[in-house]
Amino acid sequence: MTDKKINLHSSKPSVRKVKIIMLTIPVVLLVCVFILGGILLAYSPGKPEPYLDKNGKPLPGSISEKIFVNINGVQQGMIIKSRNTRNPVLLYVHGGMPDYFLTQKYPTGLEDHFTVVWWEQRGSGLSFNPDVTQKAITSKQLISDTLEVTNYLRNRFGKDKIYLMGHSGGTFIGIQAAARVPELYHAYIGIAQMSNQLESERLAYDYMLQRFKENGSTKMVQKLETAPVTLKDPIPDAYYLLRDGAMHSLGIGTTHDMRSVIGGIFLPSLTFREYTVREKFNLWRGKSQSGVSSIWNEITTTDLSMQVTEFEIPVYILAGRYDYTVNYDLQRDYFLKINAPKKGFYTFENAAHSPLFEEPESFIEIMVKDVLNGKVDLADK
Repeated sequence: MTDKKINLHSSKPSVRKVKIIMLTIPVVLLVCVFILGGILLAYSPGKPEPYLDKNGKPLPGSISEKIFVNINGVQQGMIIKSRNTRNPVLLYVHGGMPDYFLTQKYPTGLEDHFTVVWWEQRGSGLSFNPDVTQKAITSKQLISDTLEVTNYLRNRFGKDKIYLMGHSGGTFIGIQAAARVPELYHAYIGIAQMSNQLESERLAYDYMLQRFKENGSTKMVQKLETAPVTLKDPIPDAYYLLRDGAMHSLGIGTTHDMRSVIGGIFLPSLTFREYTVREKFNLWRGKSQSGVSSIWNEITTTDLSMQVTEFEIPVYILAGRYDYTVNYDLQRDYFLKINAPKKGFYTFENAAHSPLFEEPESFIEIMVKDVLNGKVDLADK
């Protein structure tokens, strides 16, 4: 037999090839970083687009600006949009994070009828400041800020009163401001109105656990069962880590059709053209720290339906049928306890947590026909 030499290394790359690969990988990664950075910069001019007339010139009487104002000693940012600044002023108080960037995908049409002020609260988004600790952000402070912003807007636009709108966590602040100083406001509008948020989280937990059992999501069931939400104990941190992703996967999160936090919220925030790159970074810095804020502890240990029920101005509650972020039934229960000169409850049958983004046509109809006229003709019967 003829001996054959077998090259045991014939299937392995040469040392030279390995070196080339090792040198190439960092270069490719660097190129990718530059490309992604360039794309992000291209999507981040950071300036609101002006409203234009038929000739492509700025629309007379309109406003589209990003502004920073000293509110109770802290520079706070807001974006003001209106096709006509003579229209009534509407102050929007956001929830856990500013969500104005969602208007790029979900236009509301509010600026056609109001001068809309998308204020970003201290510690959040445009108003993020690393020197402002989250533990110093309390409901008392945010209510004071809301009233200060209100007075700034009244003076700037020459209005005796404005409209106050809260969404989600912003309703916890907004409804207390409206009850405390009603003379500043025409009406209060609550979208996904909070009341007893601890009970809301328990109901959401029970609902999600049941749904995941029904659809055979064994891993999610196991994870939820290790982080139960009860009325006796503090909400587990492990639940918060699961909460948003689980809610969105079931269509009970930000919108009924949004199935992913990454695709539905994170990526849209990166492609939003009215923020700079730094402002986008700060948006998520503020969000990442909101879980340790004092305000969230207050929200989950307070039942507004037992404390804030008397109002001297009209109150409107707008709720999505699929909302479990702030439970729909609890919103309805709170509404029934409210005493106000006029009050209306409005159900959005195809919405979850954000009716203004999900059903904008119905939302605007309510705002124009009922809210602006102090009526409740379109309210649930």
